[in-house]
Amino acid sequence: MNAFVTIHDAVFSQVERAGRWLLPLAARLVFASTLLLYFWNSGLTKLGDGLLGLFSPSIGAYSQIFPKQLEAAGYDVSQFGLLQKLVVLAGTYAEFILPLLIVLGLATRLAALGMIGFVVVQSLTDVIGHGATDAKTLGAMFDRFPDAVILDQRLFWLFLLAYLVVRGGGALSVDALLRRRVAAVPS
Repeated sequence: MNAFVTIHDAVFSQVERAGRWLLPLAARLVFASTLLLYFWNSGLTKLGDGLLGLFSPSIGAYSQIFPKQLEAAGYDVSQFGLLQKLVVLAGTYAEFILPLLIVLGLATRLAALGMIGFVVVQSLTDVIGHGATDAKTLGAMFDRFPDAVILDQRLFWLFLLAYLVVRGGGALSVDALLRRRVAAVPS
């Protein structure tokens, strides 16, 4: 029995060591392959026309972020104040910048933490603002059906992002490159 335990520990200590650099990279690749374009395409729907669209959000941006308020304003975005415009712009920029940082592995922990906040706000907006409370969209925990958009799918997103908050971008990231450069500079 001791031989089995010794072999087991030897094998899985190597697996664990490889996982320390492989899993953060894999997490970033999974994020890139499943969520990067999702968030970028969502961000594109919020931009206004032309180059100045970066500073002038589309009506779609307001309808996604402030659906009930936009309806109450008769779909007239000129009735929105500076605060709402800043929220819309911040959300739009976040959909481009935070995923890119995660994929590059630059400020990975902060970017993943920001994305967690983004996904939580997105989910609350879907439920409260858009009324996504039907069982198929909202879902339920421990209901044996893994296909709900909000509670099932986004729980996986949050787990992936939480992993990156805890572990960082890994050895193959811009964070690691910068860390090595700083360590190489004599103090």
